[in-house]
Amino acid sequence: MDAILQKIWEMTTIYGIKAIIALLILFFGRLIAKLVTKIVERLMEQSKIDHTIVKFVGNLTHIALMAFVIIAALGQLGIQTASLIAVIAAAGLAIGLALQGSLANFAAGFLMIIFRPFKVGDFIEGGGVAGTVEEISIFTTILKSPDNKTVIIPNAKLTEDNIVNWTVKGTRRVDLVMGIGYGDNIDKAKQIMADVVAKDDRVLKNPAPQIALVELADSSMNFVVRPWVKSGDYGDVYFALTENIKKAFDANDISIPYPQRDVHIYNHKS
Repeated sequence: MDAILQKIWEMTTIYGIKAIIALLILFFGRLIAKLVTKIVERLMEQSKIDHTIVKFVGNLTHIALMAFVIIAALGQLGIQTASLIAVIAAAGLAIGLALQGSLANFAAGFLMIIFRPFKVGDFIEGGGVAGTVEEISIFTTILKSPDNKTVIIPNAKLTEDNIVNWTVKGTRRVDLVMGIGYGDNIDKAKQIMADVVAKDDRVLKNPAPQIALVELADSSMNFVVRPWVKSGDYGDVYFALTENIKKAFDANDISIPYPQRDVHIYNHKS
């Protein structure tokens, strides 16, 4: 009987010490995990990384550290953790395969927030659509189209092709094509177009507008009219110059032989 009690005492002592050590690992490990997480978040905030990314990376860091602490505590108790790690890895792989589309969107959103190819308020073209950026989230980007539609684009689709940012430079070149008849005077037509462009206060002086004969077509002589404007004025200036040049041609007996080609206009003025 004494031998049995002695054995129980020895086992209690051994496992009691192990249990205390395991609890200490959990206690101090949790404190260290919180401290490391705060340090990581503070460093990212000092680098002016987006708050969404900061919180996500902070949470991810805390979860990873706590998983390591828990496995260490279980190992101290004598529990075999190799099989547990294998189960966790297999579960992670299964979840990753099931959510690979969402993970691709997340990865794309993560990179966009870090590298910032555009920001809220920019007018962009990407993913087959164009519009003003209203929100950039981890999984999707929300645009407002020129006709006031809300367009939600998965980030992976947005980043898999070219992104055109029409706002970032601050100015845009208006590209007009105007045609006159072969019987009309080239110099007179160029002067008329130059006068119309000069009268529009929204046209920038530098770079200087370009007006040049670009094509001798079947039934017309075609000019390019290329003034520079602020990005927010692009659409309004395009429409105004098209109308005013036509009126000026009519007033001076300059003919436009055929309807101009269709041009996609994106006016990003919100």
